[in-house]
Amino acid sequence: SADRRKAGGEELTVPLLSEPFKHDPSFKGPIQNRSCTDIVCCILFIVAILGYIAVGILAWSQGDPRKAIYPTDSRGDFCGQAGTPLENKRKLFYFNIMKCASPMVLLSFQCPTTQLCVETCPDKFMTLKNAHANDKDFDYYKTFCKETVTLSEILRDRLCPSMLIPSKSFTRRCFPDLGLKGGVVTVGNSTKFEDGDGKMRDAKDLVDGVKNATVVMEALTISPSCFFMFLLSTFSYIRGKYYVKSTFLRIFHCYMEYANLKNEPGANVTLQELGLQTDFTVYLHIRQTWLAFMIILAIVEVIIILLLIFLRKRILIAIALIKEASKAIRYMMCSMFYPLFTFLLLAIVVAYWAVTAVFLSTSNEAIYKVVNQSACVHSGENCDHANYSTSKMKADCPESECNFAFYGGETVYHKYLIALQFYNVFLFFWCANFVTALGQMSLAGAFASYYWAYSKPGDIPTFPVFSSMGRSLRYHTGSLAFGSLILAIVQIIRVLLEYLDHKLKGAQNKFAKFLLCCLKCCFWCLEKFIKFLNRNAYIMVAIHGKNFCASAMNALNLLMRNLLRVAVVDKVTDFLLFLGKLLIVGLVGVFAFFFFSGRVKAFENTAPNLHYYWVPILTVVIGSYLIAHGFFSVYDMCVDTLFLCFLEDLERNDGSSERPYLMPDSLLKILNKKNKNKAGE
Repeated sequence: SADRRKAGGEELTVPLLSEPFKHDPSFKGPIQNRSCTDIVCCILFIVAILGYIAVGILAWSQGDPRKAIYPTDSRGDFCGQAGTPLENKRKLFYFNIMKCASPMVLLSFQCPTTQLCVETCPDKFMTLKNAHANDKDFDYYKTFCKETVTLSEILRDRLCPSMLIPSKSFTRRCFPDLGLKGGVVTVGNSTKFEDGDGKMRDAKDLVDGVKNATVVMEALTISPSCFFMFLLSTFSYIRGKYYVKSTFLRIFHCYMEYANLKNEPGANVTLQELGLQTDFTVYLHIRQTWLAFMIILAIVEVIIILLLIFLRKRILIAIALIKEASKAIRYMMCSMFYPLFTFLLLAIVVAYWAVTAVFLSTSNEAIYKVVNQSACVHSGENCDHANYSTSKMKADCPESECNFAFYGGETVYHKYLIALQFYNVFLFFWCANFVTALGQMSLAGAFASYYWAYSKPGDIPTFPVFSSMGRSLRYHTGSLAFGSLILAIVQIIRVLLEYLDHKLKGAQNKFAKFLLCCLKCCFWCLEKFIKFLNRNAYIMVAIHGKNFCASAMNALNLLMRNLLRVAVVDKVTDFLLFLGKLLIVGLVGVFAFFFFSGRVKAFENTAPNLHYYWVPILTVVIGSYLIAHGFFSVYDMCVDTLFLCFLEDLERNDGSSERPYLMPDSLLKILNKKNKNKAGE
């Protein structure tokens, strides 16, 4: 069967997925008298949170974060600990630091190589073979061995590293002192380098640059919020014809630059021959650059013209919705600051997950076992390293030793430590998705109350955002938890697939790799779809107060009955918001460039003296984009909410005096519709 109806003189025929919304005289926006939804999932979420708190308390009681913060040798002793033989040995030396490069080290905070506390890091390159030929060098070499040894003991027990590499101390750990000289990677003296003026600078310049960037960042990142409302109002009036004209002018400008460089020396060099240059202005003196610009702009121009020809009405609907979203946000300015609240909650979730993960990872104990060259009844058994010399085990086996074996534990807690880490990651995804969902539903309820208000702003409730958030937490915590749970399950499956991919990197089974790649792609697409479905389901929950499944089905059916409009509105909105982000980042980036480079006289006395100003500029640009993205997400949610309300309005009402449309006049004009009571008919 099919649902046939006319929209602005254009007849649409789409498959009928469910019954359209029917007129309800009592419906006036988000329902106030509603009941709790998805109670079972709400109870499950509360129990999971209580379990998460219990895991955190257990981890905090068992873990020792000093293992992750302070250097610890292979015997489990802290380097530089007062009152121990290691008091003067404050730095940690790795026998083979390349084994620490594995990403799996992040899960356990343990590097699979011998680690030794030393007084100073090695400052010269030396191999074991060369060191043994010289007594002085061998004495120096032995300071980086487990104990005072002979060559035969070294070869038998592997008590020394195979070589020493010049290293520098960073966070009290010895890291190779690598550098680049003449295009060749060198070891040693890498803290000195040459700047653009040919002067030698110290690495401290880079640290100072980052510090200054942090200070300036606090001031510059406020600028996106200052320009925000102005930009939204500007973008609301953009039309396709302006894009066509501006793009044509850019094509003409590129052609003139291309023609003017015809007889210039060196202008016919190809981009491939030129290669990568740090001075980007060099590319503007190449004809091929302007030719590439012309081709790209011409393709964009053709695409815009085709879109305007075939999708003109739907683009106008999208622009009208964006314009209406600007009005809604002006009536609810508090919605602009809601991302700050979401950011605060997410920061708490991330901090709790990180702290719990560190305590869980450092809750392993140093396990010592009895080692004996001859037969011993206690060989391989656990032992107390501190009191072993006076223990019964030592008396039974006088030649035995109590040596460090590994970090771990044999209690029930240690056996299920991996499961607790998994639970920590899963609850992190669930809670983070719940916080995001709460923000989406709160904003959706507020913007829906704006659309369905018959008289604006008189019928808009007081404090709409806080009222909507209160309804969401009181009645729909279960629905929020349900949608977040589905998304968290998909995300944890993706994490497991990435773990399997890491484990199978050395495998030769090409079919397994292909299958794993397909699974990763499928679950990535599934995650995107679930995020889209959840977003629209939360809007319907905020409006009608039904459970998650019913709301998701109603939202999906409503969107499928208007599939082409959905595609156009979504892409046009994304494009305009992306332009807004670029404009904000561009303005902040240009200001940061002139500020840090000191090329404007007004900033000569206030700008910090930096030799590497690109580092703070990039920091400011990235930070500004993230802040702009947070504020524009409010605008994006507003457009999505108004769009669903607009589609529901078309199905519920027909423009008669009994069933008047509540959409703005701009949308009525685009669709060639009108309300009879307003027209005097």
